[in-house]
Amino acid sequence: MSESLFEFVAEKLLEKTDLENLEARGTIRLALKSSGLTAREVTREQMIVVIKQVMPRELRVRGVEDPDGACEALAQAVKGFEHEGADSDGTSPEDVFRRLSRS
Repeated sequence: MSESLFEFVAEKLLEKTDLENLEARGTIRLALKSSGLTAREVTREQMIVVIKQVMPRELRVRGVEDPDGACEALAQAVKGFEHEGADSDGTSPEDVFRRLSRS
């Protein structure tokens, strides 16, 4: 894996907001933690839900302009993350069922 999902989202959050690196990473970690998830184990689908449901509130607290727009852009970017081939090794049950559903 060249880049983790967490690193990818942190990079995109930096592009979409005026947050500093540590603040952006901490914001993502707090959003994941409040959802019962960790940066290491979060899946793409879980991250999208966290971005849409939890992150707008976290960004509002930090004074980010247009948190809903930033989160929508983040969610769209995460949807494309799988195509970069860095999300999973393809052996999780979700990956197997996803492939089966495309057949």
